[in-house]
Amino acid sequence: MCGLTNVYECDIMIISPVGGYGGEGMAGHTHTKAVLNRIARAAGHLNAVKAMVEEGRDCTEVLIQLSAVRAEIVGTAKVILKDHMQHCIVTAVKEGDAQALEALNRAIDQFL
Repeated sequence: MCGLTNVYECDIMIISPVGGYGGEGMAGHTHTKAVLNRIARAAGHLNAVKAMVEEGRDCTEVLIQLSAVRAEIVGTAKVILKDHMQHCIVTAVKEGDAQALEALNRAIDQFL
């Protein structure tokens, strides 16, 4: 049986462009509650992973739990992307804002 014993803590930097989720710029976003719920679920799964590692649980169990974290993150990204396209990108196209489209392309490249 393989067990993990070391946990490395790291800082997570969240980059939020102006007009994105959070703050006054989210007035047009319709899925904010769903995004927050998904983030909470992902955080719960990740806390479970941390506890499993601290307990020295079997690696296969940890990997299965990590797959749940990944699924929540991907699901959250899909909701954010759809919401962004339905609101921010539609507005950007109407206003001829090429920078918003370039920013979306960069974000997609980084996520994938």
